[in-house]
Amino acid sequence: MAASTVASPLCTWLVAACMSVSCERDGAAKRPASRGFSRRRRRRLPVPECSRGGGGSASSFGLVSSCLAFEPCSEFYSSRAASSLGFFGESGFASLFGSRNRQMNRRQRRLNRAPGSGEVMAVAVQAAPEFVTKKKPVTKQRRVVVTGMGVVTPLGHDVDTFYNNLLEGVSGISEIETFDCSEFPTRIAGEIKSFSTDGWISPKLSKRMDKFMLYMLTAGKKALADGGITEDVMNELDKTRSGVLIGSGMGGMKVFNDAIEALRISYRKMNPFCVPFATTNMGSAMLAMDLGWMGPNYSISTACATGNFCILNAANHIIRGEADVMLCGGSDAAIIPIGLGGFVACRALSQRNDDPTKASRPWDMNRDGFVMGEGAGVLLLEELEHAKERGADIYAEFLGGSFTCDAHHITEPRPDGVGIILCIENALAQAGVSREDVNYINAHATSTMAGDIMEYQALTRCFGKNTELRVNSTKSMIGHLLGAAGAVEAVAAVQAIRTGWVHPNVNLESPADGVDTSVLVGPTKERVDVKVALSNSFGFGGHNSSILFAPYK
Repeated sequence: MAASTVASPLCTWLVAACMSVSCERDGAAKRPASRGFSRRRRRRLPVPECSRGGGGSASSFGLVSSCLAFEPCSEFYSSRAASSLGFFGESGFASLFGSRNRQMNRRQRRLNRAPGSGEVMAVAVQAAPEFVTKKKPVTKQRRVVVTGMGVVTPLGHDVDTFYNNLLEGVSGISEIETFDCSEFPTRIAGEIKSFSTDGWISPKLSKRMDKFMLYMLTAGKKALADGGITEDVMNELDKTRSGVLIGSGMGGMKVFNDAIEALRISYRKMNPFCVPFATTNMGSAMLAMDLGWMGPNYSISTACATGNFCILNAANHIIRGEADVMLCGGSDAAIIPIGLGGFVACRALSQRNDDPTKASRPWDMNRDGFVMGEGAGVLLLEELEHAKERGADIYAEFLGGSFTCDAHHITEPRPDGVGIILCIENALAQAGVSREDVNYINAHATSTMAGDIMEYQALTRCFGKNTELRVNSTKSMIGHLLGAAGAVEAVAAVQAIRTGWVHPNVNLESPADGVDTSVLVGPTKERVDVKVALSNSFGFGGHNSSILFAPYK
């Protein structure tokens, strides 16, 4: 009742004001132009006529009769004030009286034009409608679980072989054999010596694809097989809700390099697939085509943090209800002359050629750079109820994660470690996990002088009071798999949850200054009842990423 009492006189006054300001009789002097319109626009504005059939001007004497008998003018409908009646918005009065005119295009003027003659202004005296904002219904967040994993690594091409070798402290680093690198100061890498796509990829595609794609497709299909996605299960999947998100830090370097060499002779010698097969997204695309999966499909390339970025984004697609099943991870194959030469030029690689297995030594005082590696890691993520409905084995639950940027340097981490600390703290907050719950960390730890110390100090800052914490680096045995590193290390983290064993840190003989080895896993495997596992990955460009897994309960 109160709203009606207030709205009616206000509306009457409003319309009268509109008419007294805007309405003119034929032959009267033109009204002053608003400052907000250009001269051209002023010429095109029509002069409203509000006295059709009613005669007389809109004077203060006949306000009520004018409101009811006269056709409304265009100014009334175009003003934001009129539409809100008693509740004038931020610019209600201003737009009515011209102090804050907005430019209108032709379509807006047409929409704002007064309705046809004979329409009564009864709506003007009605009370303003009461708007009720509807709240989004509270829904339970969808949970994400790991139901399958696949790898191609220097320590084996299936998950069990790979992890058992890690537990035994076996090194996959050796002299490079695929090309002559005798002229390079670094001649060692975590190179894959024997690899076959038989049974996984057609021979025709195997000949055309870059190795990063071959590794990716093979690891992806192995993850499906490991997750129990048989042909029958595949036929029952909703393929529009099944996606692939596997990235690469370097992409098809060999395919592109071969194309450059062919171009030296003639463009006719170039591989017609050199452009698509060199792009980082094509591995995901080809795997989706092979499987017929029509859900989210793309790749992310954030250097050495690629794998983690892909895993977290894939999980978010499931959490948001955009997919039920996602293959995610990373793949890289950059151990070719241009790849090796590029990292040598960066002065980032170890030159311990005389003892390859001792070259990668995270946190050790005598570390002299990282060791290149290659391979792929793929996780099969699934919505919990979807996994339970098909009777899948659940390896672990994905809890969440976070990304930050150092915004500092192309290759060096921030000296204060703020970017890493913020990333870890955000991941814990996003996952709803306390610091005390994290008792295993698979660190990024690449065996570089600055990187190892910055990460160690960040971990000490975040988890310094956690006496149960155990930290290791998978790179001490397989080297740095670049865009695949995060995904392969996520597999190691999940395997630690499944088996109850964490692998050793090899080559940690003389800890660097300031490194307390009490939190670092020793030279042999250790039994750990993992509550929550954290896996870190950081990439050139200042990309930081942290993801969390826990036993499924």
